[in-house]
Amino acid sequence: MTKHNLKHIKTLSLCVLITFTSCKDNEKNETSMANTDNILLQEWTGPYDGVPAFDKMNVKDVKEAVEKGMELGLEDIEKIANNPEPPTFENTIVEMERSAKDLTRVFTYYGILSSNMSSPEFRDLQAELAPKLSDYSSKISQNEKLFERVKAVYDASQTTPLEADQQRVVDLTYKGFEMNGANLDAEKKKRYAEINKELSSIYTKFSNNVLHDEENYVTYLNEDQLGGLSESFVKSAAKIASDKGQEGKYAITNTRSSIDPFLTYSTERELRKQVWTNYYSRGDNGDEYDNNDLIAKILELRKERVGLMGYDNYAEWRLQDRMAKTPENAMNLMMAVWPAAISRVKEEVADMQAVANASGDNITIEPWDYRYYAEKVRQDKYDLDSEEVKQYLQLDKLTQALFYTADRLFNYKFTPVAEGSVPVFHEDVKVWDVTDKDSGKHIGLWYLDPFAREGKRSGAWATTYRSHTTYDGEETVLASNNSNFVKPAPGEPVLVSWDDAITFFHEFGHALHFFSSNVKYPTLNGGVRDYTEFQSQLLERWLSTDEVINQFLVHYKTGEPIPAALVEKIKKAATFNQGFGTTEYLASALIDMKLHLADPENIDIDKFERETLNELGMPKELVMRHRTPHFGHVFSGEGYATAYYGYMWADVLTADASEAFRDAPGGFYDKELSEKLVKYLFAPRNSMDPAEAYRLFRGRDAKIEALMRDRGFPVPKS
Repeated sequence: MTKHNLKHIKTLSLCVLITFTSCKDNEKNETSMANTDNILLQEWTGPYDGVPAFDKMNVKDVKEAVEKGMELGLEDIEKIANNPEPPTFENTIVEMERSAKDLTRVFTYYGILSSNMSSPEFRDLQAELAPKLSDYSSKISQNEKLFERVKAVYDASQTTPLEADQQRVVDLTYKGFEMNGANLDAEKKKRYAEINKELSSIYTKFSNNVLHDEENYVTYLNEDQLGGLSESFVKSAAKIASDKGQEGKYAITNTRSSIDPFLTYSTERELRKQVWTNYYSRGDNGDEYDNNDLIAKILELRKERVGLMGYDNYAEWRLQDRMAKTPENAMNLMMAVWPAAISRVKEEVADMQAVANASGDNITIEPWDYRYYAEKVRQDKYDLDSEEVKQYLQLDKLTQALFYTADRLFNYKFTPVAEGSVPVFHEDVKVWDVTDKDSGKHIGLWYLDPFAREGKRSGAWATTYRSHTTYDGEETVLASNNSNFVKPAPGEPVLVSWDDAITFFHEFGHALHFFSSNVKYPTLNGGVRDYTEFQSQLLERWLSTDEVINQFLVHYKTGEPIPAALVEKIKKAATFNQGFGTTEYLASALIDMKLHLADPENIDIDKFERETLNELGMPKELVMRHRTPHFGHVFSGEGYATAYYGYMWADVLTADASEAFRDAPGGFYDKELSEKLVKYLFAPRNSMDPAEAYRLFRGRDAKIEALMRDRGFPVPKS
């Protein structure tokens, strides 16, 4: 996911709340320059057009930097709003693009301290600053003089259109103001701002509650409780336990990268239940860190806020500028796939129960059994052992596979920078210089932060510290990928699962999307939520190309390439367990949408989740990928609120585009199609309508039938 770094709150997209994705990235500041010793506010210096001083950032500088950045940002806005000259694209819209550069820089550091290097001290600061940042955003979105100027430029462009990219910026800017209450009367604007302020604090508390439960629910094993676990996993678990002061024990942390392999291989059923319960109960433990009441309040406030603008529900408001356009369209897509998904789960459970019965295990499949017995079915049906596959999936080699793919499709070369030449915020972070392979032109820097640690939120995500623009001189890109692989014991390789390897490619797809940008204005580096996951989901497909498999999947001990027979098993098993994967995802997406369509008054979140899943026929043998009390995509901010369906929407595009590559003369490395991929799907970012961009690539709209074929589901008759 562009998952999910906190960024600044800025004028263009009017992010009235702290959300997961960036509203705008860092450019050189020519309109407001802080004269301060605070490192977080200072313009970036050094090589590569300037880089963040990550090695010098300190939590104690954050409050001053944020408050000063807001002060300078509002000075920029007031200057634009009070310009005596008639409003034009240049003196209004472009000046807004240039505004608040100091605060933009501050939020690059803020995002790292929030997502990669969190601490109790910083979390307290987040809680203190959240309402102030909300006030700042409201002062921009409710600045009547500013909106009058934006509206004047917008209205003029309706009769005398601007150049295409300029028109797109104007349309997005005006729509942002309109969707955030710029047309409300004074009394409603006041209430709108109050709601945003309250929500900003709740989002921060929700996120910190989840992080608390991830850090504090650790399962420690003794040596006689390691049955089924791989040697590399055991060594990593011992290292983590030792780091936590539990020498001689083995730690299973409360993150997906730790619990997934444990639930897949551990022979200790009661421990599997304990680990599973810890993970899926995050934010739902009935204590001071419980999120259920916070969610109810969030839903209530969101509905009230959009009601001020005349919308019936939050989903109706949110989806108007997305590809889906309406909640009904999003629901129709999900419900078209849901019956096939849960039907496949029944088949998968039957297969697992048969294996359990044949083994004399005398159990009925429960959620903490699903991964364990699914793995046994995989071995039985396809003679495919996931642990055997992991022996050929080394993180270092997979990183080289990413670079190979970027070379073949984008003509990019990745060169490690000299250690110490670029500041990093942790010793685990590595940096590469990205250049055009032929011309040598500098494209940007790629930062990789691969390992889980205390204070780092779970999951995997990509973010930008600076995006490409040309309106004020060409800006190079600073992009990062962030993972939570379990750090190995010293001298041991990092071996990952096939699913983790896919995710690694996915997040790199976001980075390539950042690097390939050819847009002029910062706003156009944004994205439409149900489209922005498409490019990264599509890049996943290159992991299983013969060129990548044959060169980079080699055994970590012998260096021998992965056997052709094992590759064939992997490909045959490509649709294995799609019932589980699709159902756990869709359950989360459906609950997200249905919660925002429901009446939030006196809502009981736990009861709503339980009853809604029951009505949908959710199989009892698995749970939502993200249960509501820890559904950070939706309740730590608004980035994916009523938009989690977007992964499925993007999956339709992905499956359809994949068939185009499959059928191309040169396959997935077809030169002509690769050029169209970059030209229409990656480089434009949000400078054109996504549906039109896809049609330029494919020659038509995407078809859901491709998705059904891709997942091995029955294709509905037309």
